Amino acid sequence: MSNEKTEDIAALCSDYQMDTYARTATLVRGKGSRVFAENGMQYLDFTSGISVVNLGHAHPAVVEAIKGQAEQLVHSSNLFYNEPVGRLAKKLSQVGLGGKCFLANSGAEANEAMIKLVRLWGSANGGRYEVVCMRNSFHGRTLATLSATGQSKVQKGFDPLMPGFAFATFNDLESVKAAVTDKTAAVLIECVQGEGGCIPAAEEFVQGVRALCDEKGILMLCDEIQCGMGRTGKMWAFEHYGVKPDAFTAAKSLGGGLPLGALIASPALSGVFTPGSHGSTFGGNPVACAASLAVFKVYDEEKIVDHAAEYGELFRKGLEAFVEKYDQVLEVRGKGLLLGLVLKDPDAQKVQDELRNGGLLACVAGPHVVRFLPPLNMSEDDLEEALEMIGDTLDIVYGEEE
Repeated sequence: MSNEKTEDIAALCSDYQMDTYARTATLVRGKGSRVFAENGMQYLDFTSGISVVNLGHAHPAVVEAIKGQAEQLVHSSNLFYNEPVGRLAKKLSQVGLGGKCFLANSGAEANEAMIKLVRLWGSANGGRYEVVCMRNSFHGRTLATLSATGQSKVQKGFDPLMPGFAFATFNDLESVKAAVTDKTAAVLIECVQGEGGCIPAAEEFVQGVRALCDEKGILMLCDEIQCGMGRTGKMWAFEHYGVKPDAFTAAKSLGGGLPLGALIASPALSGVFTPGSHGSTFGGNPVACAASLAVFKVYDEEKIVDHAAEYGELFRKGLEAFVEKYDQVLEVRGKGLLLGLVLKDPDAQKVQDELRNGGLLACVAGPHVVRFLPPLNMSEDDLEEALEMIGDTLDIVYGEEE
């Protein structure tokens, strides 16, 4: 590591990186549920790198897998077979839809692959190409995934957006039905809208979308990039609803902290891509795939998904106490360990900043929602400490209430 001082590191980032993020602390190390700053401050990390390090920082099994694979083969390109890629593809089929996968570098790339898959499938099935997406959704920042995102604030200035997307209202099945036309090839949903405010889908909505897609002969797609990999207390969020999509995407925590995304298809869609129809230079990198295999092994051995379900209920109950105590705290939203504290006024950024000052890292999901994404294997002590810091912060922001 460089010997440059904290302010120099911050200056380097500010002076030579484009201003696409509002950065704060300079982090140098992470271990378990905590990260450590260059100035000596330590934080309880309830962002998990925005749902990336679901096993916490520097999990020994993941670190060992990365080291071991890096000593063997770092990259070979997708013109050759290699063991970690093959083993991970088999695992994703087993925990997914029983079909094949396409490995990419990120969630946005996985969603791009899914959109291209829809276009190819639709071209061969009546010339359909349009995807019905949900308002308030978030699917990425590439031009296609940005066009599929239902938030105007992230689309501003990027016109003209890519055609081929229509929008319906989340949790309103009649709105989805009205958006489906003879051009429609698929309907895309997040079973829990993370960036959109920790909003879970209603059971009748998800089941209704599945039935509608079956009726119309179109595809049902799920974006599991943030809400998947055990985050909601099931391996995939769609499992809460008793349905299976025709294809879905995963990323973020899939690589245990390394860049990795996947499009996971049913057997019926597994032959849509053919040689030359899609590709990725780094997608399915052997080191990232080895890390992912280690993640899945830990999930199985330590029953991580069950732990997330249990601690999600405990965390929700703890947060709901603040709803009772503070008039400014309206409700707790989400599933499992993807939870949002909904505020009456647009104070989410203020609360997030004050939490960080007190040693707890959280995210925001719009101006009214503070979003918590703790490690899925967090301890009881972590949970109790976080709830205490949240209570202290709300006292500071809103004043102690009887």
